Amino acid sequence: MRFTSRDVDRVQSTWQQFVPSATLENVDPRRFRFSWRSAQIRSAAFLRYDLAAQVRSAAAPEDQLLVCRIDAPDARVRSGQDDLDASLPWITDGRPVQASWDHGAAVSALVFDRADAQERLRRITGVDDLLLAVTDVGPRSADSARRWAQLVDYLDLVCAPEGDDLGIMAAELERHALISTLSAFGTTFDEHLHRPAQRSGAPLTVRRALAYIDENAHLPITVDDVAAASFISTRGLQYAFRRALDMTPAEALRRARLDGARAELSAGFDGSIADLARRWGFSHPSRFAAAFRAAFGTSPSEAARHARR
Repeated sequence: MRFTSRDVDRVQSTWQQFVPSATLENVDPRRFRFSWRSAQIRSAAFLRYDLAAQVRSAAAPEDQLLVCRIDAPDARVRSGQDDLDASLPWITDGRPVQASWDHGAAVSALVFDRADAQERLRRITGVDDLLLAVTDVGPRSADSARRWAQLVDYLDLVCAPEGDDLGIMAAELERHALISTLSAFGTTFDEHLHRPAQRSGAPLTVRRALAYIDENAHLPITVDDVAAASFISTRGLQYAFRRALDMTPAEALRRARLDGARAELSAGFDGSIADLARRWGFSHPSRFAAAFRAAFGTSPSEAARHARR
C-alpha cells in the first residue's frame, strides 16, 4: 500500500488497520502532509511513513507486538513515567507509549500478531508453555538498535516493488523479521535461547525432514515447518542435522530450492533470472546467481543458454 494524503482522518484510519489502538492527536491540519508505504508479510506488517505536522500520538496494542522508531530532531517518546531515548526504536506488547514532535518525522514500524509469534517461538524452542512478553521497552544496546534499523531498511528494499508477490519469500521474511526483532529487545524468549536443544530422533527425524523438504520446497515453508512435520523442535532438528549430515535444515532447504530452480531452467524457463530467483525464495538475483554457481559450477544464465541449445 502506498499513498500520500492531507486527510487526517484517512491517515488515522489507515494506521488503525495495522494498530487499532493508535491515535493521532492535536494535529495541525494546515501543515499536515502524509506519505505512507506498507506491506503485509503473512501475519506481520511492515510500515514506513513521513508525516509533516505537529503531532501527538499514542499506542497501546492489544494482541500485538509493535516496534517503532521515530526519526525527528525534536521527537519525544514516553512510556508510563519513563522518558525513552527518542533516537532509538522501542517495543510494546500493550504498555502505552506516547510520542510527539513539532515539525515532521519519518516513522518505521513492524507489527506482529502476538499469538502467531508466540506459537512460532514455541515451535522453535520446543517449549510448549512459552509465554511471549516484552521485558524492556528499549533495545538491548545501540548496536541492537542499529541492527534493527538495518532489518527495516532490508524489508523496505525487498517489499518495494508495488504489486510484487513475495511468494515463498514471505515465510522466511516473516520469520527473519520476528527473530531479528526479538534479538534486539528484551523479551521472555531470552530465557529459552540457552536451554539445551532436544537431542533425540536423529536418523529417522532427519530422513523425515529431508522428505518433507523435497516435497514442499516450492511452497512458502520455513525450517520451523520442517521441524513440525518431523515432530521435533527447530533447535532439536538443527542439532540432528548437524550430527547426521554436518549441515543445517536451512542449508538443506536452500539446496532443494536451488535444485528446483535448476530443474525449471533445464525445462526451458522463459522468464528472467530475477523472476526465477524470486520464485524460489531469493530476494537478490546476484545472491541467487552466486549460490547457484557455488552449487552447480555454472551461472543461472549459462544454464538457461545451455537448455535452449
